[in-house]
Amino acid sequence: MSQHNPLSTYHAQHGMRGTSMLEVLMAIVILSFGLLGLAALQGKMHTAELESYQRGQALVLMQDIVSRIEGNPANVASYVTTSPLGTDAADAADCSVVTPLAARDRCEWSKALKGASEKKSNMNTGTLVNGRGCVEATANLREYQISIVWKAMSDGVDQSWITCGSASYTPALSRRAVVTTVQMPDLTAP
Repeated sequence: MSQHNPLSTYHAQHGMRGTSMLEVLMAIVILSFGLLGLAALQGKMHTAELESYQRGQALVLMQDIVSRIEGNPANVASYVTTSPLGTDAADAADCSVVTPLAARDRCEWSKALKGASEKKSNMNTGTLVNGRGCVEATANLREYQISIVWKAMSDGVDQSWITCGSASYTPALSRRAVVTTVQMPDLTAP
């Protein structure tokens, strides 16, 4: 004689209740994809934050050199650079002893482009990644173009029209730039 199991009768009448192993695995897979997407989004946000910080630093450095040039209008032509300042530029160890004023300003600006204002373990950390700056005379005698370029974390748009540091970045699309033009007044006019 066989014994009757009341539990098996209940399951046969009402169907199985609870979750199956397949449902648990599917929930884990969906949750994993969601977490991976969140991690990727956080990485992109970090890159965007760094790009924004560097652009802000470039604008501060640009305003710095514009103020220096405007503060020394009689010697504005002395601010023109023959090669980019900043990364790879040879600067004096102590800019305060450099004369004349325009040469001192270029020295200090070059060090600022290198991030010399903030150091960590004797390394400059305070500004742009591979930052370079140029001051160029334009066709207009009283007009000067100031360019600041740096290496970005991702590729951007073609900026080959900007000559400052054009051969210094690989790939070329990783170069970011800010450019402004300064017009000086004619000090010789009556």
